[in-house]
Amino acid sequence: MPEATDRPGPLSDLVVIEMGTLIAGPFCGQILGDFGAEVIKIEDPRVGDPMRQWGRSLPKGLSPWWPVIGRNKKSVGLDLRQPEGQRIARTLIAQADVVIENFRPGAMEKWGLSYESLAAENPRLIMARVSGFGQTGPYAQRAGYGLIGEAMGGLRYVTGEPDRPPARAGISIGDSLAAMHAVMGITMALHHRARTGGGQVIDAALYESVLAVMENLVTEYDLTGYVRERSGSVLPGIAPSNAYPCAGGEMILIGGNGDTVYGRLTEAMARPDLKDDPKFVSHAARGQNQAELDGIIAAWTRGFALEDLLALLEAKGVPASRVYRAPDMLEDPQFAAREAIVTTDHPVFGAIRMQNAFPKLSETPGRVRWPGPALGEHTDAVLKERAACSPEDIAALRAQGVV
Repeated sequence: MPEATDRPGPLSDLVVIEMGTLIAGPFCGQILGDFGAEVIKIEDPRVGDPMRQWGRSLPKGLSPWWPVIGRNKKSVGLDLRQPEGQRIARTLIAQADVVIENFRPGAMEKWGLSYESLAAENPRLIMARVSGFGQTGPYAQRAGYGLIGEAMGGLRYVTGEPDRPPARAGISIGDSLAAMHAVMGITMALHHRARTGGGQVIDAALYESVLAVMENLVTEYDLTGYVRERSGSVLPGIAPSNAYPCAGGEMILIGGNGDTVYGRLTEAMARPDLKDDPKFVSHAARGQNQAELDGIIAAWTRGFALEDLLALLEAKGVPASRVYRAPDMLEDPQFAAREAIVTTDHPVFGAIRMQNAFPKLSETPGRVRWPGPALGEHTDAVLKERAACSPEDIAALRAQGVV
């Protein structure tokens, strides 16, 4: 029996045409490619996806972001603004299962690539449309990057310290959430297609994807009038659950808010009095006296080196962690045991490490087969195989700037 990593991924029978740029559409394609789909990425043949140039640093003149978000994809250079490019795109889409696009609503229609016209040739087609505000409504035509979706969906307002302006998460979480919702929509549409034979459109809006994870924020306001505010590193009323200082200036995260876990924390602190103190005896009481309890715990944690405190809390069964950075991840035995970070070969960088494909499937796991390809690396092969183009045809298209 072959190793699980040698087996075809669960989506290996799917052909996906990715027509998006930046993060939301391409991350959707990355996830599908991680689990075996043949993802054909259509890019502007002159400059490609901007992600090829994005990043704080550009080692060897290349973005370290592109090998991740472009992984497991085939790159085809194709100018969708030219009629011949649109014709070739239609040919490729006619043989595909899924199309991903994250242009401003109306762009696909302008290029003659509306879902209705594509589905007339390929009724089984599933189209995932990712945009800032969705395909309908008064805001549909507005420009909408991830930060706008995070703001409108409610995430930015509740992120950061209460006495400072709203903060960002440090990653493009709005784009990633929209991509994940698009993937969920695609898998649901595939299930529907398996039963009915018909395709459909997935309309994934950035602001709605953020709104979906905002817990009870709207409902709590609707019932009580309470507006959730920024609270820094704590959740109001949930205690103890915070970052605490250790000797040497390092920080430790401790989650001890459940009654049983809190009892174990007081044992670790050798403070049985804190367990029975009326101010801390219940979850509600600890929430009401959160600041005082956090002060007591912080005074205790300052007396320990981080590693010693982690060992003590682990022995007592109290959830705790260092605040991980990339170097910590690369050295951690849990990451290594589960192959959470893998090494792949890059033609310029050599061996590079990146996060693996998640979640883990027991029989058909995802995997990183290759890093993001060079711009147009697969143009000739894909056009020969899927668009019946001869070498002479491709040469002519290249002379016209179509590919």
